[in-house]
Amino acid sequence: MSELTIPKTQTAAIVRQQGGPVEFDDNYPVTLPKEDEVLVKVLYTGVCQSDLHTKAGTAPGADGRPITNIKLPHVGGHEGVGRVVAFGPNLKPSETLQLGTLVGIRFASRVCHECEYCLSGREQYCQKATNHLHHEDGSFQQYCVLDTKYLTMLPQDIDPKVVGPALCAGVTAYKAVRNTDVKQGEWLTVIGAGGGLGHFAVQYGLALGAKVLGVDAGDDKKRFVESLGAQFLDFSKCQDLAGKVRDVTAGGTHAVVVTSGHPGAFRNLVDMIRIGGSLCMVGIPPGDVHLDTPIATIVIRGLKIQGNLVGSLKETLEAVELVRVGKVKPHVQVRPFRDLPEVYEMLEKGDIPGRIVLQL
Repeated sequence: MSELTIPKTQTAAIVRQQGGPVEFDDNYPVTLPKEDEVLVKVLYTGVCQSDLHTKAGTAPGADGRPITNIKLPHVGGHEGVGRVVAFGPNLKPSETLQLGTLVGIRFASRVCHECEYCLSGREQYCQKATNHLHHEDGSFQQYCVLDTKYLTMLPQDIDPKVVGPALCAGVTAYKAVRNTDVKQGEWLTVIGAGGGLGHFAVQYGLALGAKVLGVDAGDDKKRFVESLGAQFLDFSKCQDLAGKVRDVTAGGTHAVVVTSGHPGAFRNLVDMIRIGGSLCMVGIPPGDVHLDTPIATIVIRGLKIQGNLVGSLKETLEAVELVRVGKVKPHVQVRPFRDLPEVYEMLEKGDIPGRIVLQL
């Protein structure tokens, strides 16, 4: 790939203030790469619930309160895929990084590489990290600058249309399933199985040898989840969901992964888990929502309860590899970039099976 002429302006989807509408700015400046950076031409990007909630000002932080200290105007997007088109002034093409190299634009944009979390392969928890939701412009633009010291190098033979969602939804689901320590032949129950996160969790569970029970609502979600190879329960038709899960799994599921962010998804979870089982939560409900579980239940039944924030770069590449070899197949609908406002409306209604990917 030869050197390209880099335009001074581009089209970007911007939000001027949290809670405001998406606007398409066709004269948004293209940022040129500085030292240790590359410029990437964005090809495709997934659309995540976190993008929607950050735009709306409803994305909760670790304290449960909305995250409002973000860069404005806001340019979201953190499931992006693109090709390198320019190098920073101190960089030259190498054997592994050249013009045209396919790379990913993930949630985390930069980490310190020095703290206990970075040094132990948990850099997604780095307290000095920056990300493409709150601090830096993400993949909802035609060109994006990336740090080469924390670059997501993708397999060059992977389909760029489908791999973007694996960089956030995929690795989040993959790590959550791994966190449960579910064994081959054991039961994994996925709450919100038909959504962007959920359909990944179903497939990663199956790829790791688990028997998977998907929980969601509606005939469309039922057909979709069953097409992935899982059994299905429609929670809207179950008066006692936990009891039904216990029936299907012959005494209780070994593990539960909650991918839904709806507050109702967190009710009575431990009642469906067998003794010694695990619960991992990755969906984040808005507001002050608590897990209402007696401590005695956790202790006496030996339950393991944890959360999970995306995954490390290493775990991301593991999740991507399962996509590359075909064991996990992201269900994506490719739509034009300017459909983003409509996609946000669909996300609010919760009626998207799989993931929508925008073509820039």
